[in-house]
Amino acid sequence: MSFLQPPGGPPAETASLYRRRVRRQRRGVLATVLALVLLGICGLLLLGILVYSVGAGGVIVGTLGALLPVGPVVAAFLWMDRWEPEPPRLLLVAFLWGACFATLAALILNSSAELATSSTLGDASSLFAAVLVAPWVEEFMKGAFLLGLLLFRRREFDGVLDGIVYAGVVAAGFAFTENILYLGQAFASGATGEGGDVLTVLIMRGVFSPFAHPLFTSMIGIGLGIASNAKTVLVRLAAPLGGYLLAVFLHACWNASASYADGALLVPVYLLIMLPMFLFVLLVVLYQRRREQRIIAAELPGFAEAGWIAPSEIGLLQSLAGRRGWLRAVRRRSGSSVARAVAEYQAAVTELAILRHRMARGSLGPHAREWHDELVEDVLLTRAKAVGAPDALHAAWGRQLPPPGWAPPPPNWTPPGPRHSLSGPPGPGQPYSAPPGQQGPPMPPGPRGAPGQPPPGWYPPPGPYQGQPGTPRPQPSSAPPPPPVPPPRHHPPV
Repeated sequence: MSFLQPPGGPPAETASLYRRRVRRQRRGVLATVLALVLLGICGLLLLGILVYSVGAGGVIVGTLGALLPVGPVVAAFLWMDRWEPEPPRLLLVAFLWGACFATLAALILNSSAELATSSTLGDASSLFAAVLVAPWVEEFMKGAFLLGLLLFRRREFDGVLDGIVYAGVVAAGFAFTENILYLGQAFASGATGEGGDVLTVLIMRGVFSPFAHPLFTSMIGIGLGIASNAKTVLVRLAAPLGGYLLAVFLHACWNASASYADGALLVPVYLLIMLPMFLFVLLVVLYQRRREQRIIAAELPGFAEAGWIAPSEIGLLQSLAGRRGWLRAVRRRSGSSVARAVAEYQAAVTELAILRHRMARGSLGPHAREWHDELVEDVLLTRAKAVGAPDALHAAWGRQLPPPGWAPPPPNWTPPGPRHSLSGPPGPGQPYSAPPGQQGPPMPPGPRGAPGQPPPGWYPPPGPYQGQPGTPRPQPSSAPPPPPVPPPRHHPPV
């Protein structure tokens, strides 16, 4: 992947940021490759242990059974993440971390603890390992990925919802491998003729408790999500620790209910602890999704004011229903490739809105300015690609004409050279001027250069849109739509 540069050679600041961006991209690719190699080695070692423990037939039966619940569980967490989809590469690494590394490390440590206590505790050593060792070890191994993501990929870790999503995907991978082990043990136990044991385990783990591990680890995700936007050191330390302890407590309660007295406490613990906590996490997810929608809706007018988006697009971008309708119309009228371009534009707008909200809160470090500039460039480039495609926005407006004065940029348009200031608009009597030979960003509908309007290239400061002196807040038009007419075949030049 290459990043476009403005023609004529970038200024020094742009060139420096561009080089850092390319270096970070290369480091990200290298880190992903190394992680996949490491996780592949762990997966091979784990496969050998499973084959040795339950046999090849047990591994095959266990894998087929474990595939049934993992798909709906992962799909549920992807549904939570629709406003700002996480990078598929990171989600894949998260799943493999749980399925390979975390499971292998937990299996070794749990077995070692059981062996070390077997001489003193006898048969109770298995209960000791399941209740007092496994919860601490397994939640630590799963949470280690989330902590590393917050420390080294903080740009991808925006808050509580991201913490829940990554925690759920890691835990889904862990549960997938653990289900292979338990189903394989049931298959190899001697009851393969009737298949009752395998079916019982599958119902218990795949039907009644497929979200058990994701529920435990989501406590860590919530804690780290709170810490990611906290301003005080106390909260940054206490929130992850509290989330980890709560995850261990829930995990220990669940293991104890399944292990003690032949599972007599399983139903009470399920109904009194696990089900309420599941509903609590669901409410947190719904609240966080609504909160993200409010953040984006508050930032969009400022984007239109700066010329990053057109005011007529605010209504299409501020709700999931508007975005889905836009994508469906584009896919129907212009094909899947144009729909992907519009989806990339929508995702870039969302990332920029959330980043600017975090900057306004003061919860980001010294790299926030660089991230902001890169996301602004992403918004401008993805918008140029989207609206430069035939019928990309006409499909969103149905068969109506676009707003008066709107025109798409040319397909080869690139953003202006200098990076963009966060200090506000130019002062009185200081009109904006683009570098020689470069074009400005897409202009919003309306008269260009009208009195009271900000000049092209002005970027509002971070935070919800507050308006500028003498500048009306852009709003989607409330006038009745004109009669349906066929869209024009050719757009007027910019």
